[in-house]
Amino acid sequence: MQQQPAAEFGIDEARRVLGEVFAPWVRDLDLSIEGFDFSPPPGGAADWQPGAILRMPFSERLCRNGGIVCGQALMAFADTAMVLANLAANKGYRPMTTVDQTTHFMRAVTASDVLAEARVVRLGRTMSFGRVTLSGATDNKPVAMVSSAFAMLP
Repeated sequence: MQQQPAAEFGIDEARRVLGEVFAPWVRDLDLSIEGFDFSPPPGGAADWQPGAILRMPFSERLCRNGGIVCGQALMAFADTAMVLANLAANKGYRPMTTVDQTTHFMRAVTASDVLAEARVVRLGRTMSFGRVTLSGATDNKPVAMVSSAFAMLP
C-alpha cells in the first residue's frame, strides 16, 4: 500500500485503512473513528498533537466474568487507535509495527462503549511515540492510560 498524498488524506482514508488493513479479528471489534486530527486547527495550541478518537462498542463477547470488558480487548483497541494516530501524523498510510505498549488500568468498564483518544507525542524518521487515554463513553471517566512506541518500516 502506498502512502497517500496529503491532499487526498483525511478521515475517509483512515476509515478505509481501518476496514482493510487490520487482521479480521481486529475488524470484529467493530471500531469506528469518531475524530481524526492530521493538521492543527486554525489558532491551535502550541502543544497540539496529531491523533484520532475511536469508539469500541460494548459487546458481551468482549467481557470476562462479571460483565467487565477484558483487558486484552482494551489493549488491542489502544494499539489500533495508536496506529490510526500514526496515520494522522504521517498524513497517510505507512507500514509500522508496535515495539512497546504499557497499559495502566485504572478501573473496570461494564456495559459501556469505550472511547480511545490517541495522540502522537513524537514522530521521528524511524520511531513514533504516543499515548492513548481510554474512557467509558457513558461517563467519560478514564479506564486506562497507555503509552506506546512504534517502529516505522520502510
